[in-house]
Amino acid sequence: MDAYAAPVAANRLRPSDRRVHDWYRFVLAFPPHLVRTYLERFGVARGQLVLDPFCGTGTTLVECRKRGIASAGVERNPIAALASAAKLNWSVDPRALVAHARAVATAAAAELAAGPGGPERQLRALPAPAAALLLKGSISPRPLHQVLVLRDALERHGRAEFHDHERLALAHVIVHEASNLRFGPEVGVGPPRADAAVVDAWMRKVRAIAADLRHLADRAAIPATVYRADARELARLLAPASVDAVITSPPYPNEKDYTRTTRLESVILGLINDRSELRALKQELLRSNTRSVYRLDRDDTLVADHPEIRRITAAIEQRRLALGKTSGFERMYARVTRLYFGGLVRHLASLWRVLRPGARLAYVVGDQASYLQVMIRTGAILADLARRIGYEVEAIDLFRTRTATATRAALREEVVVLRRPPSARPSPAGAD
Repeated sequence: MDAYAAPVAANRLRPSDRRVHDWYRFVLAFPPHLVRTYLERFGVARGQLVLDPFCGTGTTLVECRKRGIASAGVERNPIAALASAAKLNWSVDPRALVAHARAVATAAAAELAAGPGGPERQLRALPAPAAALLLKGSISPRPLHQVLVLRDALERHGRAEFHDHERLALAHVIVHEASNLRFGPEVGVGPPRADAAVVDAWMRKVRAIAADLRHLADRAAIPATVYRADARELARLLAPASVDAVITSPPYPNEKDYTRTTRLESVILGLINDRSELRALKQELLRSNTRSVYRLDRDDTLVADHPEIRRITAAIEQRRLALGKTSGFERMYARVTRLYFGGLVRHLASLWRVLRPGARLAYVVGDQASYLQVMIRTGAILADLARRIGYEVEAIDLFRTRTATATRAALREEVVVLRRPPSARPSPAGAD
């Protein structure tokens, strides 16, 4: 993946937006103010439904709830789905949440004070199949021991009404207070932390969540649903003609394994336990990197005749051969590019059925040059694929520009604005 330098101001979380959004957030998540821009531009009002089919940690859904607008999100990554669900549960009593967390923290602290258990008094560790999923050095032994003691105390003393908030607070602490992870933008391992005050950090995070909840109870009843599902199969989740607007950001074709970015907290919380569960998860994701390509994948057939995709994939393959790149992953660069855009075709075709006639859509996407420095103008290709299905392309708005460090080429991050025509034509070919 190309490293890049980017102007971050457009994508930075504003201080006024930290409430709820800051509970847990992807490093490269798009900002709340972008969601507000398109809610206003589309004239979305109460009584309508906004869909985010790649909802991640819930930025679109939270902004809709804050404005009194019903929303639905689709997310297959389990930790992201947990984050979205917790961020949309505003009916929890904040005082009761803090009181319960304090009791859990007291139990965990007592166990930690007694020292490691077992005949050899060893620090707790993950089971081997789970540990094998992690980047080496992701977390040091003592912080991991503390995290596992706290996690198990949550399981023993847990209450259903606080379950998501307390686990999300722990996910945040795992990454930001206990781990050795660094993000820039891909996940990597930095200098090891010998120790961490995990329980104290967790209590601070729970208190911060509770403080936000005190301001949100009056909007807790606004409908919001998170589906843990494949965004290429929306017609199986939502009623026909039920969605008034879409604001979303699908993965980019950039060799970034999004499950790797959230692997540590997903494994520690038991959301992914071994390679078979990881494989099952990846098989229900849009193919955006070579680590999620499987032999039976067929989405690439949906774009086999697209001239620009054929040109790009031919250029990638020619460059691979010229450079003598022969690894298994490098050989898949051209195919994963076709699978990515074919998966978007499947998604857009399935989406057609659940959109009301006249619905408007905003897709945040970015140019990429990760595959041997061959430029992929994602927004322009997405717009053309949508047009072929039957959508109207209203605009391609520039959100921000990044600079690829390897080539100094300008990489545009854009918002592709689409509209489902008001005509009552049948669903397009390719819908599930």
